[in-house]
Amino acid sequence: MPINKKKIRREITVNGARIWVTADTEQEYADKITRLSGNTERPTRSQHNFTQYAYRWFNVFSWPNVEEVTAITYKRQLDLHILPVIGDKAIEDVTVQDVQEIFNAMGEYASQQTKNKCKMVLNQIFKMAVEDRIIPFNPLSSTSLRIKGPSAVSIEPYSVAEMRYFAAHLDDLTVDDDRAWFALSICLPLRPEEVLGLRWQDIDEENLIVKVRSTVSHPDRNMGVFKPYTKTDSSQRDLAIPARILGYLPERGRPLEFVIGGCSPASYTKIRRMRERIARTIGYDGTITPRRFRTTVATDISATTHDLKLVQRMLGHATPQMTLKHYDKGRSTAVDATDAIGKCYGF
Repeated sequence: MPINKKKIRREITVNGARIWVTADTEQEYADKITRLSGNTERPTRSQHNFTQYAYRWFNVFSWPNVEEVTAITYKRQLDLHILPVIGDKAIEDVTVQDVQEIFNAMGEYASQQTKNKCKMVLNQIFKMAVEDRIIPFNPLSSTSLRIKGPSAVSIEPYSVAEMRYFAAHLDDLTVDDDRAWFALSICLPLRPEEVLGLRWQDIDEENLIVKVRSTVSHPDRNMGVFKPYTKTDSSQRDLAIPARILGYLPERGRPLEFVIGGCSPASYTKIRRMRERIARTIGYDGTITPRRFRTTVATDISATTHDLKLVQRMLGHATPQMTLKHYDKGRSTAVDATDAIGKCYGF
């Protein structure tokens, strides 16, 4: 009668991660352990210092190939959060515990969004190291990691009363750029960088259409950088504009000149001063926040039309889920819901 051999199954730690190894024989088990540990021919510490390797990734794969603003964000994660914890280590010696220490050092008040940015940078570095066969696995794949933080504060829309106040005081603004920026911001669901990227060739006055095709970013607060493209392909769109709003735009310039700024794109500093001046001029006690306008306009289009696909197209989103998650805040209240149920059920 054949003897049933018991299969070997043991839990071990490899580079700080707990994994199960199964085998039919002790020799097979030993071979698997050898492969998982990367054999004995591992590079020396000086060959793959984490800081040097991380900057090699940044300079070759990140900086030349992503938006400048994004690259600056990646570098900030490296300098502020990652390198102070593991920068002196060899990448071969970085354990799951070391990675956890990076996120622990960020503190419990660092938002989930900030921690996800840090995780994104680490993940790209570790994936490159795996592809280079420097490390056997990506430490971020460990189920032991706990990367938690509070949700980022959501952008609340302006109230309907505030938006009506803004619209009623457009005529109080005497500076051309102030009036044009404010009028476009409160009537169209544009990203702040899309408003600044509008050129006169994008304004079709005859058909009352605004063509969203470009943006202006601010890697440097004192200088706007023109980008002849939008955030995503779906962000390129044509939006209908109220005829009244055209009357608040400056005298039409050359096709490639900017609606806001003229010959050169407006800087972040200029827009900040513009917002402060607008608030003073119209007597508004709150803060004029560009991103709140996009959220507000999207919310009120949705509340009026109840057409999610329309809102999605106007925002330039690829999916309706993104629209619902980030921009359609709704104007309804618990009282509205109670009234709806009452009417439906005859209460």
